[in-house]
Amino acid sequence: MPSLRLVLRIGLLGFGYLLGETVTADDAPNTSEPRAYLNVLRPIENPQPLLADHPEFFEPIREQQHFEAAAIVDDAEADLSVRAWRFSYNARGIIEMPNRLSASQTAIIMVHPWGIDDGQGWNTPEPAGVADFCTVEKNHLAARHTREVVRPFINSLREHVGFVMYSLPGGKDPIREKLYRSLSHSPTDEERGQGAAELATKLGNFEYRGEPLPSSLSLSADFPVIDYFRQFPGLDAGSRFNNTGFWDLPIPVTRDVDVHRDDIVIYDSEGYEPLKAFLRQQGIRHVLLTGYATDMCFCRTTAGYENLSRDFNVFLVGDASLATFPANTTPRFAVNAAISFASLNQLITQVSWVRPLTPAAGAESSSARDPDGGSATPRD
Repeated sequence: MPSLRLVLRIGLLGFGYLLGETVTADDAPNTSEPRAYLNVLRPIENPQPLLADHPEFFEPIREQQHFEAAAIVDDAEADLSVRAWRFSYNARGIIEMPNRLSASQTAIIMVHPWGIDDGQGWNTPEPAGVADFCTVEKNHLAARHTREVVRPFINSLREHVGFVMYSLPGGKDPIREKLYRSLSHSPTDEERGQGAAELATKLGNFEYRGEPLPSSLSLSADFPVIDYFRQFPGLDAGSRFNNTGFWDLPIPVTRDVDVHRDDIVIYDSEGYEPLKAFLRQQGIRHVLLTGYATDMCFCRTTAGYENLSRDFNVFLVGDASLATFPANTTPRFAVNAAISFASLNQLITQVSWVRPLTPAAGAESSSARDPDGGSATPRD
């Protein structure tokens, strides 16, 4: 069964927009000579659960077998420690490794921080409309996760990393172009003020009301189940319940993060290639990926990991993301499942595993090795 945001994107914004532009593995940069990586796996005794710092939002990862491996990324002038892990069926367990990144060559990207039901004026339509996590209560829970987990994480690294970026649906409309810096434009203070006023007016003038749920359905004798779901699906985010024009409104960045003037908004409809070109031109090699929803936008939109991981060293900050969670009051198990599946081909980190290195620690990054390729750095 398609999940909530996926149905929403396909039905309303188009399948091509959902995926953005993709590139092949042959397009990945190769700017230096390869190094020999000794793939030595050492068992970790009594491994602890992963992503266990925020159990209200994330069911911890528990696996019997964990291994320690050497660093995948070990920059010469590293000043950012990013421990990470992945899962391998062939290795029969989780593989953890330390990584040392150059912070100036790192971008933090937050996928789809929609400003819904946050006081800016873009609200879930009543009585049966759906948007984002699809109910007001679920949107408020996701907003609290943003405030308590994602915002402190971004702010703690803002002065260290090369860029902080947010991706949003749609294109660079006249209002958001004034309000946010983009890949091609940095608005003045006057433009920002004008954009904020125009956004408030635009969102405030919309009628957030659609039709009520159907009071009766027409069911055939032979196939009543088919008829039932055809007339009353689990997710209808179209004009019937959301009102015509809802998805044409400019979606703002949520108030639950701090958008600084140098932060950049990425617009999905511009496609992946401009984003890739911008990051390359700015010398970005690493991406710390946060945001929503883990099972859809986080992986498949323009700034999702399915695009970025073809060209950059991507680390999914697992507890700084939430998956959609239909038929549940908590996202814990949905985000656990989404991150666990992603870990087959992505590196996963967590908020507490990403921290600036002291100059001394960074200088030791190349020398703190066992002769056979292991790491002398203790496990966090």
